[in-house]
Amino acid sequence: MANALATGGPELAGLSAGVQHKGFVRGRQWPFHIALTAMVLVLAFPLLYAMLIATQTNGEIFSFQFTPGSALASNFDDVWVKRSFSTAMWNSLQQSLWVTIGKTILSLLAGLAFVYFKFRGKWIVFFFVLVTLMMPTEVMILAMFRLVAGFGWQDTMSAITVPFLASATGAFLFRQHFANMPSELLEASQIDGASPFKFLTKVLVPLSWNIIAALFVIQFVYTWNMFLWPSLIIRDDDAQVVQVAMQTLLNVGGSLTFGPLMLAAIIASIPPAIVFIAMQKPFMSGFVISQDK
Repeated sequence: MANALATGGPELAGLSAGVQHKGFVRGRQWPFHIALTAMVLVLAFPLLYAMLIATQTNGEIFSFQFTPGSALASNFDDVWVKRSFSTAMWNSLQQSLWVTIGKTILSLLAGLAFVYFKFRGKWIVFFFVLVTLMMPTEVMILAMFRLVAGFGWQDTMSAITVPFLASATGAFLFRQHFANMPSELLEASQIDGASPFKFLTKVLVPLSWNIIAALFVIQFVYTWNMFLWPSLIIRDDDAQVVQVAMQTLLNVGGSLTFGPLMLAAIIASIPPAIVFIAMQKPFMSGFVISQDK
């Protein structure tokens, strides 16, 4: 009884010390739970309000109606059918997958070359790779436009994928990651007669899922949100991407309408969210692997 009273009362006598220590029963954590819940609500409010606006007409929006409106079906028809938003979603999905997969593969190969291959000028090449990290796309936009236009790639998928297949960020990440790998891995693979490609696929890749998942998510979201370059090189509406297509929804029915625009923004946010959720498990398991090494 004395022990029970010391831990907070008779009702705690049958509970483990770990549960009592964490304070789940004694209630010491409830202020933190309330604060975290309030923070989540504050962060989620813009998304929840956008979902509400997506169902409303302009009149309902400006009357500050905080209940679902009556225009969800008409807004969806304006976005998905009349403005062919589904085509732009498909174009962005293709672009994001091609660019993300291509960047990941090329970054893996670049990291392998910079760490495990010896060739003249390796550090000079790596220096120029680092220099490109300081040059945003906007600096190279004119030269890239002339180059792509010279190939005759306007209004094609190649115009919005090929220029972005190489990634200095990815090459740097994998180079640093591979450089921290134990040298015994390479020696054991060489003794077993493994080729460089087999060493990459059978040894390095299974130990690099955290970097792969992180790079995949970052590059997918970056490519999905691309606006400036597609708006310059793509003129055909049927070949346009989702971020540029959303701009056309500012004027639906001859006036500024917020409902279709918010609905399109919510629909456009679904693929990146799915990619993040799908990559969350390998991303976290990669950290477990890195801690065990």
